[in-house]
Amino acid sequence: MNRFDFTPYRRTMVGFDRLFDLLENQNRMNSGDNYPPFNIERRGEDAYRITLAVAGFKQADIDITAQQNLLVIQGKKGEDASAGQYLHVGIAQRGFERRFELADYVRVDDANLEDGLLTIDLVREVPEAMKPKKIPVGTQKPLTVVKDADDSQAA
Repeated sequence: MNRFDFTPYRRTMVGFDRLFDLLENQNRMNSGDNYPPFNIERRGEDAYRITLAVAGFKQADIDITAQQNLLVIQGKKGEDASAGQYLHVGIAQRGFERRFELADYVRVDDANLEDGLLTIDLVREVPEAMKPKKIPVGTQKPLTVVKDADDSQAA
């Protein structure tokens, strides 16, 4: 059994529960089924591409669902009415479901199916409010004397 104990880290790192749960559950979710094969490519600082080899699937056979922090790709092979009697089946005909955990602020930008390869482009867009800001040092405003309202009426 290939398991790593995150207990010492859980004691000192606050707010990382989701990350530890993802790491611990990763083996259980992907324990053996490697179909369809896929690549994950970094295309820039905030751009990624997932490519799945889905030979024999049509656009109508593939369903892509993006939820918060989860991308689910399903392939359901439609019945082929013109199917003959196969002597050997080497091309997989079964359906599939692939799940990818996405980081915060990662969204699906585009998806294409061409030449048996399904490509899904992902982009990380961090909101302006979440981006780091430079705070200038030493820009304290000079103190000013505020006149009391009673003093200004007396003068």
